[in-house]
Amino acid sequence: MATIHPLDPLKPYEITQAATIVKNHFPGAKLIFRVITLSEPPKKELIPFLQAEKLGKRHPVLPRVAQIQFYLDNATQFRQARVNLVERKLYDLTNLDGTHAYVDAGEMQKCEAACLKDERVQAAIKALQLPEEATVVCDPWTYSPDGMNDMSRRCVMCFFYMRLSDHEDANHYAYPLEFVAELSDELTVMEVLKVPSGAGEKMTPVDGNLRPFDRSKIHSTSEYHPDLVPERRTSVKPYNVTQSDGPSFQSSGNLINWEKWRFRVGFNYREGLVIHDVTYDGRQVFHRLSLSEMFVPYGDPRAPYPRKAAFDFGNNGGGVNANNLGLGCDCLGHIKYFNFWHHTNDGVPLEMPNVVCCHEIDDGILWKHTNYRTQNAVVTRSRVLVLQTIITVSNYEYIFAFHFNQAAEITYEVRATGILSTAFIDVGDKVPYGTTVAPGVMAPYHQHLFSLRIDPAIDGYKNSLLVEESHPMPVDDDRSSKTNVGYITKKEYVDHETPLDTDNRSARVFKIVNESVINPITDGPVGYKLVPHYSQMLLADPSSFHSIRSEFCDYPVWVTRHHDQELFAAGEHTLQSETGSGIATWIKSRQAPLSVRDEDLVLWHTFGTTHNPRVEDWPVMPVEKMAVSLKPINFFTRNPALDVPISNQAVNKSVLVTDKVESLCCRTPRL
Repeated sequence: MATIHPLDPLKPYEITQAATIVKNHFPGAKLIFRVITLSEPPKKELIPFLQAEKLGKRHPVLPRVAQIQFYLDNATQFRQARVNLVERKLYDLTNLDGTHAYVDAGEMQKCEAACLKDERVQAAIKALQLPEEATVVCDPWTYSPDGMNDMSRRCVMCFFYMRLSDHEDANHYAYPLEFVAELSDELTVMEVLKVPSGAGEKMTPVDGNLRPFDRSKIHSTSEYHPDLVPERRTSVKPYNVTQSDGPSFQSSGNLINWEKWRFRVGFNYREGLVIHDVTYDGRQVFHRLSLSEMFVPYGDPRAPYPRKAAFDFGNNGGGVNANNLGLGCDCLGHIKYFNFWHHTNDGVPLEMPNVVCCHEIDDGILWKHTNYRTQNAVVTRSRVLVLQTIITVSNYEYIFAFHFNQAAEITYEVRATGILSTAFIDVGDKVPYGTTVAPGVMAPYHQHLFSLRIDPAIDGYKNSLLVEESHPMPVDDDRSSKTNVGYITKKEYVDHETPLDTDNRSARVFKIVNESVINPITDGPVGYKLVPHYSQMLLADPSSFHSIRSEFCDYPVWVTRHHDQELFAAGEHTLQSETGSGIATWIKSRQAPLSVRDEDLVLWHTFGTTHNPRVEDWPVMPVEKMAVSLKPINFFTRNPALDVPISNQAVNKSVLVTDKVESLCCRTPRL
């Protein structure tokens, strides 16, 4: 049997083995497995392994360890443990009572069924007097605290919609209904509530006060599925991506080599795609890159809508909601796919195929210069290696992609698409925190905020953070001079863990540098800089649960000392959390301020979009793009892409397109 790399996700037999060991530790107990995932080796043990591996030397054997979270006795006792799969031993058994595991699609389906069977829900549906062809659809949401219910037990909010077609993919978000239900962890409906319409209205219990459905809301402009919207443009001709000699990347298991890049692909139930041990031309660059968390808070202050505040990774799991990326749809060209193994609640391995695609794309011009004296042009085109995964969380899709280019740059791109989460509104009503996108369909304002976790290794694991700003040079008393144009940079090292603001007025730059490695040209430290995606931070008031629970959303940049257990910006357990447990809490919990200068540090970048929906986002939203870059800054002694092959028509085989009328004429060649 081939040796498994210590960073490879768990294999199916390892999942089975881990579940069996836990079951044997609790004979006779009914176990519900929520997490069976790789427990990555401690960094101090992993580093010698990775260094020896790259040198082709014999390296220490690291044990395969599984981290497991599970419920005992009908989901009343929540526990965590680790299992050494080599020694077949369970250890680090921890009581997690008071916190909650993420929810999955299976649980949501049970919630839907329980809600729709409830007598009070059925009575509410009957009171609406819906059209005969209507099918009521229940849309469960993880419950965000608002101070109105006890959060010690799991609750689910069930929003109701109507589908006016027999087609299962008809857009039910086009018909939000006037009531919601609260569901307990015992799948019992606690209360059925009437939702507000106008800005001055409040949520009230359903006590026979539901009105018949307003037939004037019925419309035909909210479908998206091709079966229901058959009209399609015929002007776009096929665009085929071909590589006659095959792709330029090489893969061996989860190891990728491409254009001087070398890195490992990881995947887990929560973060989804993870990039490990990144080197460029043999030099260390980053130890680990991942999207740590994402928070989607809604801005409608009326109950029940403050309960819409989803940590889509902590509450739902980025990895477990990953799509199967089919050939010719989500990725084009020569595609390498990576599969992932999850598990059922019984601990049975469950394959998730094609959750990551790896392929190359053309990205336009990489560099070019024309010597105007000779008119000779030299141009190279940019080839980019893309590692992409896509998740679906209820109504929204998120496309996450790492882009590696030939100039030693990494860009992390997020694209948001899918269907807006809609709310009930009467025809003619308006609210200041939402947009009406169809008759009786209100799309509330909301934000999408992401935390990119950057674990650097810039020519080694001892790095510093240097903040650089550009400022005008001081001028003398003669302010009448027209040559007061100089500007300089001011640099300051960050000494201790802290949050930091971006500032485009001073062109603030965040450089991760290695003070021990000096560039012979600049006589300064080598480094990589963070090019942030400038974003508005959380708009909810600091006193709100939204703000308390999402500490990372207060600032766009954070720097902390590395700790193995600090992976998630909002903390380990976000579902129905009522207190802070993420980055700010970690920093405050230290006995003394921790130095991050010339240390093993971690940089966190909060970015996103404030999404005030427009009607063009309906019924399916064109992608909203966000991009963060990591660029070498004085890491090399010249342009690292100088050796990229020059663009050549003999290779590219571009086709000249001419105007049909002009092509019939005899033309004199242009000089």
